[in-house]
Amino acid sequence: MVSYRKRGSVWQYEISYKDTSGKYKKLRKSGFHRKSDAISAAAQIQSDHPNLVSAQSGKQFFSDYFENWIYLYKKPAVSNITFIKYQNTLHHAEQLFKGIRLSDISRTVYQQKINEFSKTHSVRTVHTFHKQLKSALLDALDDKLISIDPTRKIVINGTPPRKQRMTLDYKETKLLVEHLDLTTLEDLVIYVAVVTGMRFAEILGLTPADIDNLNNMISITKTWDYKFNGGFKPTKTQSSKRSIVVDSETINSIQGFIRRHKIPEANPIFVCNNHSIVSAEINKILSSKLISLGISRIPFHGLRHTHASILLYSGVNLLSVSKRLGHSNVTTTQRTYLHIIKEMEEQDDSKVIALLKGIK
Repeated sequence: MVSYRKRGSVWQYEISYKDTSGKYKKLRKSGFHRKSDAISAAAQIQSDHPNLVSAQSGKQFFSDYFENWIYLYKKPAVSNITFIKYQNTLHHAEQLFKGIRLSDISRTVYQQKINEFSKTHSVRTVHTFHKQLKSALLDALDDKLISIDPTRKIVINGTPPRKQRMTLDYKETKLLVEHLDLTTLEDLVIYVAVVTGMRFAEILGLTPADIDNLNNMISITKTWDYKFNGGFKPTKTQSSKRSIVVDSETINSIQGFIRRHKIPEANPIFVCNNHSIVSAEINKILSSKLISLGISRIPFHGLRHTHASILLYSGVNLLSVSKRLGHSNVTTTQRTYLHIIKEMEEQDDSKVIALLKGIK
């Protein structure tokens, strides 16, 4: 039921409706200079929100809606790590959209907030932030809490990505290995990364049972959840399960560490009392060592790229490198190390020209 009344010099509409509990509520809005304007506005809101409850729900603050949304739809469905990303988005949304109600987010308002966020964040971060907010707003649109999609045709900007060095050359790698103390846990972890190209979580997931002394092989069948100390976890993909060959010195170094610390067959080699070093710690240790040797820093994951780069430059078959890294297909390896492959192609071209000249 709708009624209209004049308050001073302006008109007001009042709509009576039942909420979800069956209680009568009233929705009022005034400020219309003509009665016809109040009638049109009331008709519009009844058209957009047939049960009127959604109109009231749209008055909640956007950050409150987003918080409810992530706990209702995302927490039961995503991993702990992914949910932390949604919580980070919530933290930023609380700051950017402070005091802004869900129903007040227009395309202009949303674009302004995205622009503000992009001033201090990379394009990739802004894109992830926008993607998560958009999912929630599209659900709000489906539930008729809002009448338009404020994220439509939004322009994504951001700060230029930092250029970070990701590989060591052969001489730098050799110098690093020469200065590692393989009797210590941290240095041995760094060494294993250099000579195997394994991911950090894969190294932490190794047990004595995975080390094959007779064939100089390391089996990678699981990982270790170092972020939450959640124990053993599956590998990143099915293709990440693999066995790789290493030299006898590497096997002896790992076996020596196992013997000194009396590690049982089923226990992780590089985890003590179910607690492991985390990526931030190993990155700090690696950076300190590189700086002390006069080498520019790279992240720990860069040791994996270093391993692959050295193999490719040495002429190891691309398929062999791909399998050693545990990539699901060769295309992934080609895409990741395209710059190296192009350099090698140029070297091959020179060899072909030299060969043809020799034939004449």
